[in-house]
Amino acid sequence: MAGHSKWKNIQRRKNAQDAKKGKVFMKMAKELYVAAKEGGGDPEMNPSLRLAIDKAKASNMPNDNIERAIKKATGDLDGANYEEVVYEGYGPGGAAVMVELLTDNKNRAAADVRHSFSKHGGNLGENGCVAFMFDRKGYIVVERSTTSADEDDMMLLAIEAGAEEMETTEQVFEIYTSPEQFQDVKQQLLDNNYQLSIAEVTMFPQTYASLSEDDETKMIKLIERLEDLEDVQEIYHNAELVDES
Repeated sequence: MAGHSKWKNIQRRKNAQDAKKGKVFMKMAKELYVAAKEGGGDPEMNPSLRLAIDKAKASNMPNDNIERAIKKATGDLDGANYEEVVYEGYGPGGAAVMVELLTDNKNRAAADVRHSFSKHGGNLGENGCVAFMFDRKGYIVVERSTTSADEDDMMLLAIEAGAEEMETTEQVFEIYTSPEQFQDVKQQLLDNNYQLSIAEVTMFPQTYASLSEDDETKMIKLIERLEDLEDVQEIYHNAELVDES
């Protein structure tokens, strides 16, 4: 992963989310709903729900909204039934793309995603056609401006807590974990009073695809179009996008 800073690539997505808080809260509510529906409404007994709550709070989602989503899932409030769906395909230049959705209408979701791909130079593929190109990992970012710790201090703490590796740039420490160790590493950093700019379990491409300038422009438009879809939760791709740095 060296040379391909997730921190750089994530900025455009975060900025886009900040500009669309209402839509972000809707997506967070769906994620909370599914986590609580599958594992119960107690975050102490449901790691997926605990992670979803942490993400919602990091996005400044009001506590009332969080509690409402959980109550809907546990039957205390009426609400729609959401399903998790993953679509895989290829973007411009053959870049691998995975799209995670939470939807109450799979037919609508499939049509929306297919139209987005075809309109911007991509095409949907069969399940599993690109999933093998990605690895699921925990990802934690500490901005260097928020701490006096040097690289050695941070590396020692992260590895002792169970992290797999760490990358350092002028701006941030990027810590990678297995999904199973993510919560332990995160908690250890919090216990040592580090401020976490990002803390999530996400997908990383094993290799990156270089695109032409024209394909890169199309790819960015495809991502933006998918982000605008109501049901889309996450988008993963292996395109090396200079414009996102």
